Amino acid sequence: MISHWATSGFDLHVELHGTGRRRALEEALREAIADGRLPAGTRLPSSRSLAADLGVARNTVADAYDQLAAEGWLEARRGSGTSVGPRPPGAVAAGLTSAETRPTWRYDLRPGVPDLASFPRAAWLSASRRAWASVPDVDLGYGDPRGTRQLREALASYLGRARGVRTDPSRIVVCSGFGQAVELVCRALVERGATSVAFEGYGLPDLRRIAAGCGLEVAAVPVDDEGAELARAGGADAAVLTPAHQYPLGSVMTPRRRHEALAWAAVHGAVIVEDDYDGEFRYDREPLGALQGLDPERVVYAGTASKTLAPGLRLAWLALPADLVEPVAETRRLTDRHSAVLEQLTLAEFINSGAYDRHVRRRRGAYRRRRDRLVGVLPAGTVEGISAGLHALVGLPAPLTEAEAIGAAAREGLGLFGLDSYRGEVAGRPPALVVGYATPPDHAYEGALAALGRAATRP
Repeated sequence: MISHWATSGFDLHVELHGTGRRRALEEALREAIADGRLPAGTRLPSSRSLAADLGVARNTVADAYDQLAAEGWLEARRGSGTSVGPRPPGAVAAGLTSAETRPTWRYDLRPGVPDLASFPRAAWLSASRRAWASVPDVDLGYGDPRGTRQLREALASYLGRARGVRTDPSRIVVCSGFGQAVELVCRALVERGATSVAFEGYGLPDLRRIAAGCGLEVAAVPVDDEGAELARAGGADAAVLTPAHQYPLGSVMTPRRRHEALAWAAVHGAVIVEDDYDGEFRYDREPLGALQGLDPERVVYAGTASKTLAPGLRLAWLALPADLVEPVAETRRLTDRHSAVLEQLTLAEFINSGAYDRHVRRRRGAYRRRRDRLVGVLPAGTVEGISAGLHALVGLPAPLTEAEAIGAAAREGLGLFGLDSYRGEVAGRPPALVVGYATPPDHAYEGALAALGRAATRP
């Protein structure tokens, strides 16, 4: 076997097995294309360059290229050289899973993602340029595990003003997404002796898996139109709640339940993790401040840019009680140190310039109009949890099941999630769909609603 990296303009790693060089080269290139290491469109070295790198005759490479072009693996164009040809429809590299192999939908009403087409590209680029122009060289090194000073200061000011969070920059830790934020808190709690955590009876299954993976026993507490009943959480060491807009039921935690939750935490010496995933988007009620503002030493506030801007930014944050700052920061240091500096500095500039507030206000109006259109196309009384957020709960008429509705939607090219997929160890509620109305682009929204109406109303 001979292994080479081509060095004449394009790097190409090939392993030639056996003594027949042309045949060995053909097989090596077929394998590299078939398993995805050479994607469609990849430009290959010239026959002269590759022959020199492999130590074979130029005709050997030229003949191999010609054979593979005849078979459809390669394309040769005069003046453009040789490149990998398009993959056959449905071809998937063995053993590999990628975004391209996942189901795609003509319309998508699955929750959890904002309207990505509305991302403020121009304003974000302007903020990025301003941030780069003023960043000190030292900030480009290995920095504070809590995040850049600039972003922590911007977040402390914004969260206090917009969400009623009581914190300061020293207590904020910037994370690479909300999942990591939950994991950091869980690991810090385990380090100091915690053994169990309570979750709302309906919520994201991944968060329960993250907590279990950290070694915590996971329990579910009932949740209704007033929010979670933490009085029934027993002696758990922590609880993860969505007080402003319960996910996915859409209820808002009432003042009575809020005070009961804080009383429970005080009696048991427990910590509450407040997931404020879409707290900026409210429509038919006064702004509801964060639970953390009532007791900053017992509540961990967790926020994210995934709903206001885009999940791809991988930016979330924790506002921590004093005794959790160092444990969480140290856990962050031992994992991936800190989030990318450029994105942090850009978000800080985006917030400080007022662009973040302007973007949120624009999207709040746009999402409210989308929500109103959703309510308008469905039978009265079937839509719940609509006072805030980016999703709604749509009840199904008997005897229609969630599986039947989702299947009917799929046949129309519409992606949907059912309520039962969010259920923990609690009694089930009537069949319903969790509909995210932020995701489809404007031009596709009417078609998505029409397909939803057909799928959700057929008995």
